[in-house]
Amino acid sequence: MTHLPALGDLLLSLPAVLWAITFHEFCHGYTAYRLGDPTAERAGRLTLNPLAHLDPIGALMLLFFRFGWAKPVPVEPRYFKKPARDMALVSVAGAAGNFVSAVFCGLLIRIVPGPFIAIPALGRLMVLMILINLGLGVFNLIPVPPLDGSKLLYLVLPPKWLHGYFWLERYGFFVLIILLMTGIIQAIMGPIVMTLFYLIL
Repeated sequence: MTHLPALGDLLLSLPAVLWAITFHEFCHGYTAYRLGDPTAERAGRLTLNPLAHLDPIGALMLLFFRFGWAKPVPVEPRYFKKPARDMALVSVAGAAGNFVSAVFCGLLIRIVPGPFIAIPALGRLMVLMILINLGLGVFNLIPVPPLDGSKLLYLVLPPKWLHGYFWLERYGFFVLIILLMTGIIQAIMGPIVMTLFYLIL
């Protein structure tokens, strides 16, 4: 059973959620831009303004349940020199941004622990920054469409399997909802997130 966070954690989670989803999508857009795709830039998505990336339902999911999503950054593979490889790089960039954020917060706590001990709310905020960024990163690497992890399979699946996987993409969102409702995703994510959390701290 998933327990809702207490009010204090909920309030402290807000900046962590906004950063996690904003930096995640910015990393997607910036990576695509560096690989030759100007679509995100033209859509005004190469920004750290949370309002440009906010998906209300996905943000609430992340706030309450520690996994969620943002408004996807538009990407146009026709601009890429190597579409399969470059789409994989763009896809993994969002999760990489979350993991970098989590590691940075962990290093900050390790290097300068004083303020986080002296001000418990600040320490708790940093812990939530780590947990929420790890949760978003791990969740998005699950290889179920439309999550980012599904794009990575294009590089490893045999060609004869790709047609079936493209068919699955039409129903991926419903598969994802079923996996969430049955608790399967939570059971997979929980140990991974907590192992990474303990490694960081």
